[in-house]
Amino acid sequence: MPFEIVRNDITKMPVDAIVNAANRSLLGGGGVDGAIHSAAGPELLEECRTLGGCETGEAKITKAYRLPAKYVIHTVGPVWHGGTRGERELLSACYRHSLELAAENRCETVAFPMISAGAYGYPKDQAMAVAVEAITGFLMDHDMMVYLVVFGHESLLNSRKLFRDVQEYIDDHYVDTHFRPSLEIRRKQLWRVDEEAALNLDQEIGESLHDNMSYNASRPAMAPSAAPDWKRILQTDEGFSRRLLRLIDEKGMTDAQCYKKANVDRKLFSKIHNNPDYSPKKPTVFAFAIALELSLPETKDLLKRAGFSLSRSSKLDVAMEYFIKNKIYNIFQINEILFEHDLPLLGSGMNG
Repeated sequence: MPFEIVRNDITKMPVDAIVNAANRSLLGGGGVDGAIHSAAGPELLEECRTLGGCETGEAKITKAYRLPAKYVIHTVGPVWHGGTRGERELLSACYRHSLELAAENRCETVAFPMISAGAYGYPKDQAMAVAVEAITGFLMDHDMMVYLVVFGHESLLNSRKLFRDVQEYIDDHYVDTHFRPSLEIRRKQLWRVDEEAALNLDQEIGESLHDNMSYNASRPAMAPSAAPDWKRILQTDEGFSRRLLRLIDEKGMTDAQCYKKANVDRKLFSKIHNNPDYSPKKPTVFAFAIALELSLPETKDLLKRAGFSLSRSSKLDVAMEYFIKNKIYNIFQINEILFEHDLPLLGSGMNG
C-alpha cells in the first residue's frame, strides 16, 4: 500500500517501473506505447526485439533506458468486443502479472496507464473499475506504491450518480467565506429571529476563516501557520496518535488492516504509531476515519485531536461530510470522486 490516481505524463514519472500498454509484437506503436518508446530511445526497441512478443494478459520486463525509471513492464491488454470474450479477466491479468513482475524485481514504486482504454476500445469507466480492483487487491498483500496515471481531464468515473450526489451536496453546503455580502445578510436575518442560531453561524464562520488561513490542502507540505492548535488538543485526554491506536483496538482491527484500509503507507503509520506528538495532514485524518468507519461525531473528535475542525468553507470537508453521513467507507471509491473534483486524495504516500 498505498495507491494513488494522478494526472500526469507517464513518461515523466520518476518511479522504479512504468507499465507500457503494448501490442503483442512489443515493437512499439501509437498512444502510450509510442510515447514510451520515443522517450526511452532506440535501445528499448532493440531489447524488445529479443523478447519474442507477448500474449494478451501477460507481461514482460525490460530496462527503461532514457526514461526516469529503472524498468518498463510491457503488458498487452484485450481489445474490447462487448465484454463477451473474457475481456475483464484478461485486463485484470494485465495488472496482476505486471505487479508480480514488479515485486519479483524489487520495485517499490510502479506507474500504470489506463490499459486498453484507448484504441482498444475498453469503456473507460469499466477499465477504471478493473484497474482499481486489481491493484488494490494486490496491495493488500504487498508493500508497494502504485500510481494509476491519467492523461488529460476526461472523466473515468465508474459511479456517475455518486459524483452528481456529492456535487449537489457541495453546492448546497459549501460556504465561500470570501463572499462576504451573502454571509452578512444571513447573519443579520438570524440575529433578528434566532440569536442562538446566529451565534452558531458566527462560530462556524470563525472556524472556517481559521481553517482557510491555517490549511491549504493543495500544498505538498504543511505551512508554518497550519500547526495544530496544541492548546485545544492539550485540553483533551488524548492526542491524535493515542486516540487513533485506541480506536483501532476498539474496532477489533490490526494496525496493518487499518493502515492498508486507509490507503496509508506503512512507514507513515509507523511514524504516527511511535510519535504521540505526530501532527498529520487533514486528508490523512479523514483516511483513518474512513478506514475505521467512524460516525460524523467520531470523525469530528479525531480531527479535533489533530488540531482541525470540519469547515463549510472547504470543499474537501463538505464532500467528506457527505461520505460519512451516508456511510460510504470505500476509500478508493471516495478517491475516484475526489479526483474528479480536483480535491486532495485520502491516504497515499509518505507526506501525511
